Amino acid sequence: MKVALVSPYDVRHPGGVADHIQHLSVVLRAMGHHVTVIAPAGSGNEDEFVVGQDFYGIGRAVKFPANGSSAWITLQPFALSRPVKEVLRAEQFDVIHLHEPLMPNLPHVVLRHSTSINVGTFHAFSESNMGYATFRPYLRRDFRMLHGRIAVSRAARAYVQSYFPGRVVVIPNGIEPERFGPDVEPFPRYRDGRPTILFVGRYNDARKGFKYLTRAIGLMRAQYPDVRLLIVGRGQPKRYLRFIESHGLERNVEFAGFATSEELPRYYASADLFCSPATGRESFGLVVMEAMASGIPIVTTAIPGHQGILTNGVEGLMVEPASAQALAMAMIRLLADRSLARAMGEAGRATAMQYSWVEVGKRVVGEYEQAATLQRRRASLSVALR
Repeated sequence: MKVALVSPYDVRHPGGVADHIQHLSVVLRAMGHHVTVIAPAGSGNEDEFVVGQDFYGIGRAVKFPANGSSAWITLQPFALSRPVKEVLRAEQFDVIHLHEPLMPNLPHVVLRHSTSINVGTFHAFSESNMGYATFRPYLRRDFRMLHGRIAVSRAARAYVQSYFPGRVVVIPNGIEPERFGPDVEPFPRYRDGRPTILFVGRYNDARKGFKYLTRAIGLMRAQYPDVRLLIVGRGQPKRYLRFIESHGLERNVEFAGFATSEELPRYYASADLFCSPATGRESFGLVVMEAMASGIPIVTTAIPGHQGILTNGVEGLMVEPASAQALAMAMIRLLADRSLARAMGEAGRATAMQYSWVEVGKRVVGEYEQAATLQRRRASLSVALR
């Protein structure tokens, strides 16, 4: 099939949707499909229409607040129409797969001009969405134009269905389990006997709950004075230096910075346990799944995005969100009970194997085929009723 993967976000900025599209494009191509990515041309780009290798950049991206964080999207609905029509007319895609199809503005314009099979994937989860609530009568038409609808988790499905009832199947984000696991070489500098707790993510994003983790480390020092919190990801450490210094945690907290795709599995392999203290608005805990694939036990919060992939007491321990004390107690338990930690790590590895991108790709193509079949039936019924 000839497939277009459409992103509302500038895929040059790191993020869950950009990673999903990149991995999905790789696996679809490996299956023999021709894949083209359509996304905003890029932040700071003077050109509003960029053509690259299997890529169309349409509309300049601007920074916009979204779901407690920020995203680079294009807000030029009228300027987008002409290049979108040109691309769709020239390419004649079999399937147009729109990621966050109700986000402004590129997916909306592509969907309105599409004559292909339209499939949408919903990635986000939140307690509410002012945009969905305000523009629901307008967005309902876009939702109905999707012949197939996917959500990356049960939480994401419930979220979108609360505004737009209808069939939505759950096909999770994928991982590459072969990149992680017991055969990965840890960094020698972290094999010094100190208990190491790993955090991966954008720690300046308030919804990641990082401040509760730093407080939990302070509480743990009474029992584990040498405990080390290893932070991998983008952010500004200076935001936390005052707290770290005032509590004497300089030796206990290490900011490793951004990790390349080659380095990241080695950080997981270097840790005794992984902690994700997110407070909410997580639709699918990808870093939690990577930790599970690495075979290390997990302490995380009982939020919908985590509850959909991890069972409390099996692959790890779940605690109430926004509680440094609860995080500290769970981490102390796993550091103290190594047999329990080892059993949870093994269970996590087994669970993670079910989420390989190869399997996800097969399920996505199955949804393409089912959407096409349903659309053909609708078209035949429409002709018969005339």
